[in-house]
Amino acid sequence: MAATTTTRNSAKNGLFWLVLLASAVLEAVWATALGLSNGFTQLAPTMVFAVTALLSMFGLGIAVKRIPLGTAYAVWVGIGAALTVGWAMLSGVEPASPLKLFFIAGIVGCAAGLKALPSDKPQACAE
Repeated sequence: MAATTTTRNSAKNGLFWLVLLASAVLEAVWATALGLSNGFTQLAPTMVFAVTALLSMFGLGIAVKRIPLGTAYAVWVGIGAALTVGWAMLSGVEPASPLKLFFIAGIVGCAAGLKALPSDKPQACAE
């Protein structure tokens, strides 16, 4: 019985991690759209920014129901930042360099390390 409960909780936690990852991807989208909005003077990028920022924050809010806030926020920011910089380098907006790639890999590695740690939120004691 305990193994079934553990498996079920792991599957539920996996879903929250997927929501967090999707939210981090949306963070990269809104950050890129923010740069393209030219100070919110371009309608299409401004709309993309608004929608994806809202969805990204909503997903982060869902994820912290099961993932501790500090861990979730660090992963969300780290993955979002790495994707934003990666896209900027791929699209030619920012120059790529071996050191930049090394440090981005470090961010992603740290996020993966946080995922590998136990993520059950402590339960409040009823006294």
